[in-house]
Amino acid sequence: MSAKAGVTELPTETIECPLCAGAGELTRAEILDRLGVKDFARVAQLSAEEAFRLLQSKHDREHQSAWSRFEAELARRTAEIRESHKDELRNAQSERGDLTRRVEGCLREIAQLRERNQELEGDLSKAARRGKLEEISFEDEARTWAGICISEKLPRNGDFILAYRDPSGTPLEPRMVVDNKDKASVSEGDIRKLIRDVKERRSPVGIIVAREESQLRQLDREQRWAQEDGIWVLRTTRHWLPRDLEVLKPVFERMRTEGADFLQKNSALAEEVRRTFVDLDEVERELKKAAKAIENVSVMTAKYQMRLRELCDTAAATKIAAKSEHDGSMTAARGQ
Repeated sequence: MSAKAGVTELPTETIECPLCAGAGELTRAEILDRLGVKDFARVAQLSAEEAFRLLQSKHDREHQSAWSRFEAELARRTAEIRESHKDELRNAQSERGDLTRRVEGCLREIAQLRERNQELEGDLSKAARRGKLEEISFEDEARTWAGICISEKLPRNGDFILAYRDPSGTPLEPRMVVDNKDKASVSEGDIRKLIRDVKERRSPVGIIVAREESQLRQLDREQRWAQEDGIWVLRTTRHWLPRDLEVLKPVFERMRTEGADFLQKNSALAEEVRRTFVDLDEVERELKKAAKAIENVSVMTAKYQMRLRELCDTAAATKIAAKSEHDGSMTAARGQ
């Protein structure tokens, strides 16, 4: 005890741990066991874990049982619904089958239409190629005409530009718009389109060329050279066109010197040109008839020549046979 007033001093000496003798190597469980005390915290932890495990196991069993009941109930109600609606389901399946067959039929028809469309496209392509070949054929033919020049195939407003040319090869006026037609009959719409194309090309002359004479209307044959809406239109055929150009050559020369309205100022000359074409066509038809008659005469002549030759051969054979018979008779008479 210190001598200070009112203060009691505590002993400060340290002592060793009576349990581990100062070694510090005892575990918590050994310390509590030596003290005679249980590890309530550890026991509580283990008890809680076991309780949670048991609770989780129970919950899992209940959850599985609930799902099993749900699936069983779902299957039962699905079967009830299917049974109550089996007629409707059967009808729906039947309609589905009908719809499937209809769809398949439509697909087959579409396939057939597609094939038919491809065939038509092929036919149209062939027709277009034939039309192009027809135009190329006309172009090649026109290039052989003396003193005539022809353009390449036009992309629009007519098929070709046709003109006479000077000795150097330069195209002369008037330049004529040519439109080839190979159809059952030339129509008034074809004439109107040609006039529009000629105006677009700023030319005074348009030529519509049919493949055959039969494709021209009676009006076309009577008015082969006529003015319509300020444009001079020549209605002709592939066969007639070279001859028609020769007939119109003096008219075109006057147009170059006196202007494109030359024929408007000389209506009598224009009428004479029109009649000239009509007369020439008539002469050509008569020549065709004459040529046909000459051909028939030639055929008949050849036929009668053959007939006469046969008669001559028959007569000669008969004469030879008669002579042989006469000679035989004479020989027999001498023998007697």
